[in-house]
Amino acid sequence: MCGIVGLHLLDGDLEPQLGQLLSAMLIQMTDRGPDSSGVAIYGDVVADGLLKYSCRAQRDSVDWRRVASECGATYVAHGDGAVLIAEPGLRERLEADGIRVVSTGSAVEVFKEVGLPAEVVQRFDVASRHGYQGIGHTRLATESAITTDGSHPFSTHDDLCVVHNGSFSNYFSVKRDLEAMGEEFLTKNDTEVAARLIGYEMSHGRDLGDALMVLQKQLDGFYTLLCATENQFAVVRDAVSCKPAVVAVHDRYVAMASEYRALTELPDIDNAKVFEPIPTEIYVWSRP
Repeated sequence: MCGIVGLHLLDGDLEPQLGQLLSAMLIQMTDRGPDSSGVAIYGDVVADGLLKYSCRAQRDSVDWRRVASECGATYVAHGDGAVLIAEPGLRERLEADGIRVVSTGSAVEVFKEVGLPAEVVQRFDVASRHGYQGIGHTRLATESAITTDGSHPFSTHDDLCVVHNGSFSNYFSVKRDLEAMGEEFLTKNDTEVAARLIGYEMSHGRDLGDALMVLQKQLDGFYTLLCATENQFAVVRDAVSCKPAVVAVHDRYVAMASEYRALTELPDIDNAKVFEPIPTEIYVWSRP
């Protein structure tokens, strides 16, 4: 059992509140997963030719000023991590310096850690963040270790993030196939397999909806998935749909959560169209 939340804003006036709203939604889901938690925030798109690198230290301390200077980057520190903005191609250099790159992209920043949602959102000051889209997750580990690497969201390709409630039964065979096609894995988590499958398909020309159709054909299990890219927000459930999900569509936003109580934090929720996603139907919303 895990908890998922997501918010895709249609009204720019809400963007200063994104972090605050997403934090409140995620904290509502605390009892669905006490092991680890995290969020992905989309906003402040960088200039062409640059990438955001969401990073965290894998050793006692990192001098982010030094790292940024050596990489020709600007940076903002968050908790024990930082977001660097620099040219593409720095991942191997950063990893060699004892730094884990949690995500890359022109818009996304990912913050995740072992701990309860309230602790994690406070550590990274998520409530102060602005943006146009965000997803979050609180985890109850069932099939792999309780580590920061194993926590969600999983961001395996530029600007792609995936959160997942459920389990895949055949993920190891799909992982083996993806490894043969060049995908490299950091964890034994089944959600990473789903994220890398989606990312692989999108990197070979499919859009997000079509990539999720491939996932439905290749991965077996019980699941609710919430996925985001720089410009899209998508929800899909398996055919049995035993993993809960509810969506709210409002003139000002589209929101998704594992339970309705997380949606009560949103403005004017009483005037939203609220529904449970139909089994196997792929719902995709895109920015104008």
